[in-house]
Amino acid sequence: MSELNVLSTDVRYLEGVGPRRAEALARVGVTTVRDLLHYFPRRYLDRSTIVPLRRLDERMGPITVVGTVRLAGVVEGKGRKRFELILEDESGGRLKCVWFNRLSWVAKAFKAGDRVAFHGKVQRYGYTFSMTHPDFDRLDGESVALATGRIIALYPGSAVLERVGLTSRTFRRILYAFFKAHGLKLPEILPAWMRTRYELMDGRVALRAVHFPRSQSELAQARERLKFEELFFIQLMLARTKQIRQTVAGPIFGPPGERYYRFLNEVLPFRLTQAQQRALEEIVQDTRSGRQMNRLLQGDVGSGKTVVAMAAMLHVVDNGYQCAFMVPTEILAEQHYANLKRYLEPLGVEVRLLLGGQRKALREEILADLAEGRAHVAVGTHAVIQEAVQFHRLGLAIVDEQHRFGVVQRAELFAKGENPHMLLMTATPIPRSLAMTLYGDLDVSIIDERPAGRKPVITWIRSEKRRGEVYAFLREQLRQGRQAYVVYPLVEESEKMDLQDAENGYRRLQELFRPYRVDLLHGRMLPYEKEEAMARFKRGETDILVATTVVEVGVDVPNATVMIIEHAERFGLSQLHQLRGRVGRGAAQSYCILMVDHRRTAEAEARLQVMAETDDGFKISEVDLKLRGAGDFFGTRQSGLPDLKIADITQDQPILIKAREAAFELVRRDPELEAPEHAMLRAYYDRFYAKQSLGFARVG
Repeated sequence: MSELNVLSTDVRYLEGVGPRRAEALARVGVTTVRDLLHYFPRRYLDRSTIVPLRRLDERMGPITVVGTVRLAGVVEGKGRKRFELILEDESGGRLKCVWFNRLSWVAKAFKAGDRVAFHGKVQRYGYTFSMTHPDFDRLDGESVALATGRIIALYPGSAVLERVGLTSRTFRRILYAFFKAHGLKLPEILPAWMRTRYELMDGRVALRAVHFPRSQSELAQARERLKFEELFFIQLMLARTKQIRQTVAGPIFGPPGERYYRFLNEVLPFRLTQAQQRALEEIVQDTRSGRQMNRLLQGDVGSGKTVVAMAAMLHVVDNGYQCAFMVPTEILAEQHYANLKRYLEPLGVEVRLLLGGQRKALREEILADLAEGRAHVAVGTHAVIQEAVQFHRLGLAIVDEQHRFGVVQRAELFAKGENPHMLLMTATPIPRSLAMTLYGDLDVSIIDERPAGRKPVITWIRSEKRRGEVYAFLREQLRQGRQAYVVYPLVEESEKMDLQDAENGYRRLQELFRPYRVDLLHGRMLPYEKEEAMARFKRGETDILVATTVVEVGVDVPNATVMIIEHAERFGLSQLHQLRGRVGRGAAQSYCILMVDHRRTAEAEARLQVMAETDDGFKISEVDLKLRGAGDFFGTRQSGLPDLKIADITQDQPILIKAREAAFELVRRDPELEAPEHAMLRAYYDRFYAKQSLGFARVG
């Protein structure tokens, strides 16, 4: 459609851009007119509420002032230089602005006669008002129409943009010229019924208003419309992916058979919780529907996802198919293998373990068993997806801690059978807003109940000066026959130092806790050494296991009741929660002790407090998302989720819910987007979103 050609135009052809600036813009992801229009302001300067310098008051919050630089220069202080400038405005007032850092840069930035806007908190010293290290925007040389008496957009800057003169002022000039010449040619993307139902501003007005708002209320409406649109197209990708998936045929299973019922009624020493039963029923229903299952099984640490997975495997085997179970680490693969053998082999199910460094003869024997159908279940790391691995009849592929695997690895597992059913499992509770965006194309089962008899883990925060009482408590637990983990952080940049830290801690605890047995486990050990260390701990031959974060996921020792996390302020929130989940897996009361340094950031303090207040993984994940933002939340970068330019799924959940509702309704109403009123939307989607569709990114 010709209207879309405006959006696809190379940005270099716009008035005020040219080749050099286009090159700099490309470095920040702006290559087309659409990219430029979506290069949204980082904030706004409301020139209608500028404070005259004569009316300054230190009780004011952060404010904006505008004036002319009268004096500027470096001043020698007591042992420390500083840069000072004096600002004056039409009211006759004065303000001193002071910088202590980057003096040579600041000294070049200002000269007498410059028109500048400063933003910051005012302090009063005698009769003088001052701002320290204020934010600023230069206003000289900008047309009056773009610089005064209105709300002014301020754009994200960088050294690359500054070098070619792309300041906020230049962005405003380029965009102003664009809207004047081409604003009326911009297309309206969303159909009338959607704009009416969700009370959305016209898209063309919104794009102008987000860059040149006439009032705060117009700006708020523009931002709401653009956030809705951004989230809507992500949800439309998910809705269409889900729609396509529902046409893919999967293996059709009959009802659950003898092994399935014997496992639930005779082999398992406990009854499933209602949440586990519900999840299992949903899985069985999917496998009998004729459609390929694509289900995410989400549950907190220790909620019993593996038991549900085992029952699902038996259902598959009862129907004459095989299962592949892919996990992220060898320790976890070995643990699952031991559990599966214990529970499934008595039911006549043959389980095989596939790891990277196995002996050639053993590996060939396992591969033959899988290819010829003698083995029913293969559990392992990414060794499960290597080319040589062939299944006789793969019916179900399970991926544990699925966010730890890349897109390609999941695709390779998927290719091992003819549209096998896919079950993704995660013990990282995902906030609702992120789940709707990351996994909106999947069916989701949530296990939100603790197995019977499990008590919440008591969590304490302790500083170094209380280490004596922590060790006295640990000694008492050991005296009662319990076991403990002591975990040290392992951060790649300082891996040597951290490993040394763990090794020193190990030696110190050996001395302090004689005659108790202390063992060490870390990622640099050989696979068989790790396996032996873990096996000794599981058998109760080790009392204290000193480890790095290799114990984070899935390791299950019910007799371990104490988890001491050293330097807890250095861990992320979900990592702390995962580590705490290693204890509290038996009937005895368990404890997690967070040892902290007295120097810690406000964010680290917030993480620690949340850990002490709750052990609900879903609540913790909501806080984690707020603290870290969606971009960092367990690698959403590799999830296929497009970068958000204006929406923030931590803050904009109400808009996300509406956008999701609109997208799924649109696909229900008009699956191929063929109706005349959806022609522009379809053309826009095909041009700007179809290529980055989430279909492949999910592959299961």
